Amino acid sequence: MTVLLYVLGVLVVAVGVALSIGLHELGHLVPAKLFGVRVTQYMIGFGRTVFSRRRGETEYGLKLVPLGGYISMVGMFPPARAGGRGRTASTGFFNSLVQDARESSREQIQPGEEHRAFYRLAVWKRVVIMLGGPAMNLLLGILFTGIVLVGFGVYQPTTTVESISKCIVPATQTTTTCRPTDRAAPAADSGLQPGDRILAIDGRPVSSWTDVTDVIRRSAGTRITLTVTGTAGRRTVSVTPASNTVAVTDATGAVVKDASGRIETLTVGFIGISPTERLTPQPVGAVLPAVWNNTVAVGKVIVDLPQRLVGVAQAAFGNGPRDPNGPIGVVGVGRIAGQIASSPEVPLVSKVASLVGILGSLNIALFVFNLIPLLPLDGGHVIGALWEGLRRSVARLLRRRDPGPVDTAKLMPLTFAVAILLGGMSLLLVYADIVRPVTLF
Repeated sequence: MTVLLYVLGVLVVAVGVALSIGLHELGHLVPAKLFGVRVTQYMIGFGRTVFSRRRGETEYGLKLVPLGGYISMVGMFPPARAGGRGRTASTGFFNSLVQDARESSREQIQPGEEHRAFYRLAVWKRVVIMLGGPAMNLLLGILFTGIVLVGFGVYQPTTTVESISKCIVPATQTTTTCRPTDRAAPAADSGLQPGDRILAIDGRPVSSWTDVTDVIRRSAGTRITLTVTGTAGRRTVSVTPASNTVAVTDATGAVVKDASGRIETLTVGFIGISPTERLTPQPVGAVLPAVWNNTVAVGKVIVDLPQRLVGVAQAAFGNGPRDPNGPIGVVGVGRIAGQIASSPEVPLVSKVASLVGILGSLNIALFVFNLIPLLPLDGGHVIGALWEGLRRSVARLLRRRDPGPVDTAKLMPLTFAVAILLGGMSLLLVYADIVRPVTLF
């Protein structure tokens, strides 16, 4: 049963990724057809064609490796001269790449349909077409994030006690187990029991775990009275918080360290109780901030990508640890999905929410990654169109001759290099996900 659940988790994410890629390409296809561009292919995946069917002038199909996709639009590259044919290239490899791109683009244009070439569109139309794919991923990211936050919720602490510590363990102590010399936790002898729900402190009602901890933390050495209800009924419990050294945390809950790497601490009141957590649906207004935070996090990973890939390589080919917050390939994402689906410790509702959340994060990653201003990514085409628009605007302003379309075919050597780097990165991540995977449990 565990194996079947593991496979199911992997399949859910694999199908979700394929659908996300398909919708990404649909985001390009729809505006391209609306603007009259001739689209010859709409394909999901790479490699050998497994299935295809022609509808009108477009062939729709599925490739053997469904880890990407593309639409083929005629006239992606302009001729070397306005209204001219491609020039003869030299025998140089990079010159051949440029010339081949021009020739392939020219040959796709059928007689009488020159006006349907992509490069002949207005700049804003080309930008809309190229941003259609990332925009679709952004919408999917918002949708999946909304399902998780509003439909399922996030785990938040309640005012119900889950467990009671037997002793006081300072943050400076390396072990979390009680030692004979450790002081007893105040809550252990107070009469509090797991399952008790705290209703009020010193007669003042509390509605959240933060309300409870705020009072306890500032009451070191001062007796407080808790009004609780549980299996023993409604009652009052008196307890005096002890002083304890705890780690300083930031807004995300991460432990704060100083310049030397030591954990920063402070002294607060402590009684030794931990809360029960439950899924709490969030308001609709929480969705966009969550998407924005996810987008910023992905952007930071991309900015530090070279350094992070070095860390991945060191972990894959050496004994270095794998950064759980670093880049993960499709194999790693599938393994994480399988771990979540097959874990007996994760409730069914949490499993579903986690898998939907993974799809949301993947779509946000696709959105950000495709905006990188390098060909063959969508951001590279957008930058090329915007540069052409800027050149033409400056020429009109200075009353000069129209400079014509930007010859993006000249960037084919760079495109070729970027493609090789992306392929190498993908292979590295796949290998690392196999030999040194990121694990949750």
